[in-house]
Amino acid sequence: MNISMAVAERILELCNENNITVNKLSTISGVTQSTINDIVNHRAKNIGIITIKKLCDGLDITITEFFDTSVFKNLEQEMY
Repeated sequence: MNISMAVAERILELCNENNITVNKLSTISGVTQSTINDIVNHRAKNIGIITIKKLCDGLDITITEFFDTSVFKNLEQEMY
């Protein structure tokens, strides 16, 4: 799994945990729904940390909490 796939998985996991839709996440975070859709549908390859921070703010979690899951601890090395 690469980083963009892991971020997408984590966003969907957090939406599920908070019982909200991607549309609701867009509203509470100020990130456009199209941006979130691109992330969760694996069309966004370079997801900015500012976008992740806005999502975290909307979910009322820290960046550390966002990344503190097993999915990020076992990522493949990215080769570009």
